Amino acid sequence: MGGDEAYKGFWDKCPKCQKLRADEHLKDSHELQSYFVKKIEKMLQSKGKKLIGWDEILEGGLAPEATVMSWRGMKGGIEAAKQGHKVIMTPFERCYIDMYQGNRFIEPHSYGKVLLSSAYNFEPVPDSVDAKFILGGQANLWAEAVANERHAQYMTWPRAMAISEVLWSPKAPRDFDAFTKRVETHFKRLDAANVKYARSMYDANIDVVKGAGSDTTLKIQLTTELKGVSIYYSFDSTDPDLYYPKYAGTPLDIPKGTFQIRLVTYRDKKPLGRVITVKLKELDKRL
Repeated sequence: MGGDEAYKGFWDKCPKCQKLRADEHLKDSHELQSYFVKKIEKMLQSKGKKLIGWDEILEGGLAPEATVMSWRGMKGGIEAAKQGHKVIMTPFERCYIDMYQGNRFIEPHSYGKVLLSSAYNFEPVPDSVDAKFILGGQANLWAEAVANERHAQYMTWPRAMAISEVLWSPKAPRDFDAFTKRVETHFKRLDAANVKYARSMYDANIDVVKGAGSDTTLKIQLTTELKGVSIYYSFDSTDPDLYYPKYAGTPLDIPKGTFQIRLVTYRDKKPLGRVITVKLKELDKRL
């Protein structure tokens, strides 16, 4: 039924809402929303249906038999499970596959970030709750910024594979490196089926950091999701290859007069990811 992100400021100013709160002895607008949710639950139950709502329905008191979709992290789901309610875990930092899945400078416009490795590290059953209350998990692809079906495919695969394996497998052992090898096999199947997918796991990721201690200069930090992948870079506007400087893991000093960096990944001396060009003034905005 939803129940998430309901702005309550208007209710606080509404005379009719205030009267209802007084008549029903509700102490605040959170309890007013709970009053509404409980009424909806009774309507659904009269039709043989069960209510599922986002974790905001915890605020003000849960409807008696409501199932909670925990999206603002795991906390809401844990709280609901401890109250004896069924839960579907879908924390945004692991399960929102409309977010960036790689280097934001070459990915379709979005917000936040859920890398393939982040999705794979999702654990839907916290140690602190009884597993019988966790119905499972869910990936969410919100489509406000998804232009067409091919774009939706790109955002879905391979992150849906990661979340599926997590939900269908025991907690241990899980091996991201072994998983990515299986993903590469699935890429061949997706190619044969003409399904669009993201190869973002092959690309370099870039962040800007400050030096340690008294060194306050900005530096560039590069990472990859996969083992055995090397990053080569240039500051002179030329396209790097494996004969260019290789990133050694230590944040890079930015040469004076430089306005951009270019990156590319290699594996087994063969080009792997896309060539990425990043304007350094764009990195300044990320601090």
